[in-house]
Amino acid sequence: MADTTSSDRNAVEHPKQTSVARIEWQTVLLAGVIYSGFIAITWFWNSLPLVLVVVVGGWLVAWHGSLQHEVIHGHPTRNQAINDAIGWPPLSLWLPYRIYRQAHLVHHRDEHLTDPIEDPESSYFTQAAWDRLGSVGKLVASWNMTLLGRLLIGPFVMIASFLAQEAAAIVSGNREKALIWLKHGLAVAALLVWVMVVCKMPFWLYAFGFVYVGAALTRLRSYAEHRYADHHDERTAIVENSPLFGLLFLYNNLHVLHHLRPGIPWYRIPRLYRRDRNLLVSMNGGLVYDGYLDVARRYLLSPHDDPRHPQHSHPGALAVSQDEDVTSTGQAQLNGA
Repeated sequence: MADTTSSDRNAVEHPKQTSVARIEWQTVLLAGVIYSGFIAITWFWNSLPLVLVVVVGGWLVAWHGSLQHEVIHGHPTRNQAINDAIGWPPLSLWLPYRIYRQAHLVHHRDEHLTDPIEDPESSYFTQAAWDRLGSVGKLVASWNMTLLGRLLIGPFVMIASFLAQEAAAIVSGNREKALIWLKHGLAVAALLVWVMVVCKMPFWLYAFGFVYVGAALTRLRSYAEHRYADHHDERTAIVENSPLFGLLFLYNNLHVLHHLRPGIPWYRIPRLYRRDRNLLVSMNGGLVYDGYLDVARRYLLSPHDDPRHPQHSHPGALAVSQDEDVTSTGQAQLNGA
């Protein structure tokens, strides 16, 4: 592990700030661009080339996911109810904003990063969960650890696992989740009325061109964000030199800085990263990629890691109940939502 002191961390986590904006107009403008772009591409879709519709639609859904991530962390106003209202519309269809918010805030307990029991966004399995997958399940999970697999089947694995987990919770009597899904279902119905009835877009086009492609772009971001290391400071990566995807991901590719200071608004991250780069790279043990082409070069057909978490990779290691195990492996597929 890199030798960093508490004063080093404080220098990054708590730099001198002269003021905090009451309203971050850059993020308000971003929200306006995303929602107006969504309305425009769905309204004019039949007059545009199909490839353009898919590219723009998938980009906007992924960008909206990045916007949701911003509002979860207290942007663009000091009123979280207003922020939640900005992020609430379900453009992705499958993920209720409230559930995403709850899970993501738990993910920010950095001492538990990558742990399939404690981290809702972990992509690892416990040994017990791995053993229950069977041969086909293990093959799918292993392929999902390659970048190509994560992009092609990753969205399906993520969405199917998440929906199965949520359905099981509701069937078992979880009234809170049932109410969340009722409200979410009404919002999804309203959105689909706009898309399918008003704009006359076929459901398959929205489901694939917007939702699936958008989820695949999000999976690109989350693919190399975290990797197990003995010390939690070294479990969070940095992907540099990616201006296009950096904008799409609102600079969460510089992920180690986000975990150190999750309250930084997206438009300040690049400058702060450049200022503190040497310290940040030292703190995360040098887990740095030179853009997403570098990630693809390393992992397009090779697994990013063993799907089994090192601390849970043999029978009896950090034993947990079967109920906890099932829940954690379902939640694991939410990674990068």
